[in-house]
Amino acid sequence: MINALIALATIAWLSQLLLGGWQIRLFNRAFDRLCRQGAVGVGRSSGRFRPRVVIALAFDEQQNVRDSLIMKGLTVFALPQPLSQLHGMNRQELQPDVIFPHDRNCQNALSLALKLKQG
Repeated sequence: MINALIALATIAWLSQLLLGGWQIRLFNRAFDRLCRQGAVGVGRSSGRFRPRVVIALAFDEQQNVRDSLIMKGLTVFALPQPLSQLHGMNRQELQPDVIFPHDRNCQNALSLALKLKQG
């Protein structure tokens, strides 16, 4: 019985490693595409047992959102998705509490992504 539990724990651990690596690879590809489009601001919400949120925004020379991505979730199955409702908006128009009125984690991540140094 103990051998079965050890085998099960080992399989779960290896699965976590493989799926985590797959998730990181997908995020890195999406982030590389963003970086090729302009200055990028990245924000990540904190929290240990809440779904974490990562938001990245690519800005053009006029400080308009050219492209974006959001990755939100607790598991390795969270995938980067575009935030297309922000595309074309100017940095000055982006208000985290208006865009995400009911999601504090998304508000925090967007606030951090907007703190990209200008210049």
